Amino acid sequence: MILGASLASWLAAVPAEAQSNNSQKSNGFLLVANKGNDTLSVVEVNLGIQVAVIPEGATTGHEVAVSQDGRRAFVPIYGSAGVGQAGTDGRLIRVMDLRKSRIVGTVDLGRGMRPHRPVVGPKDGLLYVTTELDDSVTIIDPRSLRIVGSIPTGSPQSHMLAISSDGLLGYTANVNPGSVSVLDLKSRRLVTTIPVAPIIQRIALSADDRMAFTADQTAARLVVIDTGTNSESASIPLPGLGFGTAATPDGRWLIVALPAIDMVGVVDLTTMTVVHTLNVPKAPQEVLVRPDGDVAYVSCDASGQVAVINVGTWRLERLITVGPVDDGLAWVKAN
Repeated sequence: MILGASLASWLAAVPAEAQSNNSQKSNGFLLVANKGNDTLSVVEVNLGIQVAVIPEGATTGHEVAVSQDGRRAFVPIYGSAGVGQAGTDGRLIRVMDLRKSRIVGTVDLGRGMRPHRPVVGPKDGLLYVTTELDDSVTIIDPRSLRIVGSIPTGSPQSHMLAISSDGLLGYTANVNPGSVSVLDLKSRRLVTTIPVAPIIQRIALSADDRMAFTADQTAARLVVIDTGTNSESASIPLPGLGFGTAATPDGRWLIVALPAIDMVGVVDLTTMTVVHTLNVPKAPQEVLVRPDGDVAYVSCDASGQVAVINVGTWRLERLITVGPVDDGLAWVKAN
């Protein structure tokens, strides 16, 4: 582990043969937000090791996003509490240089808003961040680090955000209201709010953007939203309460974290049924499918590990040790 060291320097020192020994090798890095010690881990996925740790200098970042050029990471500082619970109210977004492994900028929202999920717009390159206590998504220019706009979600506790691949629509999971807000990102307005369940968590889109998925926290099921009609279209039974989800790029599978039973489920999107389950370390949280679709990474916060799953065989390949209470994940393509 290299605390605050230069990632570029570390890469230059890694023998080429060491980088080519993994059957699932990929030219990239995994970023992991560690809530237990307020740091961001940088993981070299071919070797399966943490190669840099960047302190956040504040409490606490839950999620992370990467700039389009892959040089910077954005970590909103949420605060010390859970959703809807008493605690500090974060107001900062840390900007980290991944080559230098250090903070190079900070966005101050001006007051406590509990910023949480950052997403870089796939077309406009702007940074969209859920700001829970403002019932909004705040828009930031990632170059100037200036706030350039805001979109009301029409609901409290807008915790997570997914953006369509054309960059036109955003979807927030509103936790305790149990609803999903649909946002027009171009006109920066609320389109509609879709009632889903008493309490929900997380949100993800299918590869073709035709479906949104969120996990009911009062019943073991996934709710499927038809994004064409903005209405619930299906309910997928799960073996336990669901949490984070991610679809594979080919549109065939949806991977679901099942924290209550320490498992990961695999949904066949052609039949809308769970067809595989895998045991993972305690309390799986977030799921990230690598852009090539070969591997899925699952943060398991009670173990301080990331589970690496082979999508072709649906087997747990390895565990990567990161920081304590690991949660948010992001992918960085190596230049």
